[in-house]
Amino acid sequence: MQTLLSRRTLIAAAAAAALPFLVRPGLLRAAEPDLSALSDITGGAVPIGPEERARRLARAQGLMKANGIGAILIEPGSSMIYFTGVRWGRSERLTAAILPVEGEPCIVTPFFEEHSVRETLAVPAEVRVWQEDQNPLAVVAGFLRDRKLSGRPIGIEETARFFAFDGLQKAMPGVRLVSANPVVRGCRMIKTPAEIALMQLATDVTMAAYRWLHPRVEAGMTGADIGALMSAATRKLGGSPEFSMALVGEASAYPHGSKQVHRVAGGQVVLMDCGCTVQGYQSDVSRSWVHGTASVEQRKVWDMVAKGQQVALAAAKPGAPAGSIDDAVRRYYTAQGFGPDYRLPGLSHRTGHGIGMDGHEPVNLVRGEAMPLASGMCFSNEPGLYLPGRFGIRLEDCFHMTEDGPVWFSKPPQSIEAPIG
Repeated sequence: MQTLLSRRTLIAAAAAAALPFLVRPGLLRAAEPDLSALSDITGGAVPIGPEERARRLARAQGLMKANGIGAILIEPGSSMIYFTGVRWGRSERLTAAILPVEGEPCIVTPFFEEHSVRETLAVPAEVRVWQEDQNPLAVVAGFLRDRKLSGRPIGIEETARFFAFDGLQKAMPGVRLVSANPVVRGCRMIKTPAEIALMQLATDVTMAAYRWLHPRVEAGMTGADIGALMSAATRKLGGSPEFSMALVGEASAYPHGSKQVHRVAGGQVVLMDCGCTVQGYQSDVSRSWVHGTASVEQRKVWDMVAKGQQVALAAAKPGAPAGSIDDAVRRYYTAQGFGPDYRLPGLSHRTGHGIGMDGHEPVNLVRGEAMPLASGMCFSNEPGLYLPGRFGIRLEDCFHMTEDGPVWFSKPPQSIEAPIG
């Protein structure tokens, strides 16, 4: 059995991978025997290709026609990547994609950024540039006028900033700006087999990292220590870590933790929530266990959460309102003496969220959400139970809908003795 010192060497190595300028390279070499059992499992990942992107544009244009929208404006982020492949950051200098109801898209970007923007552009598109002394929204308006779309409603993607909305309205007096949700959500909420395959691979990476990590968690470690190990394993397996959260002891009673530093000790809960990306698609998996021997109460709560996941899955039927899954879980927990509603001790957050290119996407499995479940939709299933001041248990696995019902990306664990599954 390795000593705690060797574990700390591995933790330092994980930190070295993230912050190489702060940690001596020798520490990383010292950890290699422990990480050497892992290898990249993402070599077979198939990136989204031009045919799939062409189908996305065709679907978006069909939805624009159905909803009477002439074009949609998208700022940098996952939706821009989804439709155009362009990977760009947001700043005060506007870069935007305009998807018209007919014809090729247009990318509007600063003149001096054109070359860089074209490096990730993955679809046929016009590129229009603006100079530093010009109004970029006037360039957007010019494209819309040239395409004879100035008299039609223009959709604005829901994450676009106000200055883009306001600037377009001023550049095109009388234009009607509307939500692009019917188009963007209508496309992105329904995942294709290619997208689901990438999400499955990302989940496989996360689960392999959990299996490597679990036996290496020792007394004295902090949540940050454990998270660093998880991130190191994820990278070695070929994933890009998005989050590797580990909550220890009382911190597990608060869904996103506490600023207090807690160390692993016998009888304490370790709650982890981790995810990564593979080719831009995400995983999200939570696991909870007790270091050493679980108490009767800890075991009881763990078993209830495991049952809560199954209650949620059973309610996830094609055509069911998304909110009905949350309702089913809360009925079960209330019958067990938790809640009611979102009260503590109990389930203080929604039962699940959409997932895909972003860790959290529309729509949520939350009370009142009327969106019917349909084949291709993907969700997390994470009905945790939290006892403030004491501990919390969260088990989270994602699923995708098929015509026959939900299918897990990762299978939930069956017992607290085998908490990874």
